[in-house]
Amino acid sequence: MTMAFLKAAGFGAARLDPLPSAASARRYTRLLGGPRPALLMEAPPPENTRPFIAIARHILGHGLSAPEIIAADPEAGLLLLEDFGDATHAALLDGGADAPMLYAEAAETLAALHEAAPPPSLPAWDAAAMARATAATFLDWWWPAMMGSAPDDALRAGLDCAIRSMLAPFAGTQGFVHRDYFPANLMRLDGRSGTRRTGLLDFQDAGLGHPAYDLVSLVQDARRDVAPAARDAAIESYFAARPSVARDDFTAAMAACAAQRHLRVAALWVRLSRRDNKHHYLVHGPRCWRLLAEALEHPAAAPLRLWLDDAVPRHLRRSPDPAKEPA
Repeated sequence: MTMAFLKAAGFGAARLDPLPSAASARRYTRLLGGPRPALLMEAPPPENTRPFIAIARHILGHGLSAPEIIAADPEAGLLLLEDFGDATHAALLDGGADAPMLYAEAAETLAALHEAAPPPSLPAWDAAAMARATAATFLDWWWPAMMGSAPDDALRAGLDCAIRSMLAPFAGTQGFVHRDYFPANLMRLDGRSGTRRTGLLDFQDAGLGHPAYDLVSLVQDARRDVAPAARDAAIESYFAARPSVARDDFTAAMAACAAQRHLRVAALWVRLSRRDNKHHYLVHGPRCWRLLAEALEHPAAAPLRLWLDDAVPRHLRRSPDPAKEPA
């Protein structure tokens, strides 16, 4: 089926160069020697390529950079995409690039993405959805791994209430939320300028929620330490591009979103290790727990802080011992 798809798109003679897999079930293959640089995305069920297609068109329609869709077979989970190359912001930062400049560029593009009206039918990324997502990692995976037993209904209800209460004050602000806006999903496109210079990837899980979530994802990255100068450059670039945003309210929303995100993602690494045998992700656990502790100091995060103080002793706020992970 895959070869027939490639032949129909004119890439039947291209050489296939598989790219390293990430945390998702999607697979990417670079096509060499075809009519133009391209990537094959294979997204087997339960993955669904339709959200990717719709959101790519939304991003392109607002003058920003997403991969052009060269060919698509949504039923088979196959997409042929424009190849942006290898210059992710993550790779550039690892190579010693000017971090404040890259982060400022990323934030400028993020502001443009948030200024555009969101596409119709985005799934909700609201307090209820964020509470469910947190429970799906923290209670379903981290809690049994660390505590040795499943959480009871009272704990589940308590966490749900804490997340919802923390995020409720910010429910009135809704817009496009990428949900994974960080350097590994951003490309430097040197042939383009302005907000088009930053190419966007991995946006298929976008939702309708508070845009503060994306700025948190960028400046409080779960996978890499962000230097204060780079963080400040991104924040200033974002607010300069969105002068109508109430900065104090947005900053409070960032703290609440940060607390939810860091708790969820700290536990996500445990799920990836225990369920998917991707133990290397546990290296990011200490960073996420540290960022969570910082977020919990803000008054906006008080409901979650109070619940954690009651439910999880501070000395247990960490990843399970890697030595106890499955071989």
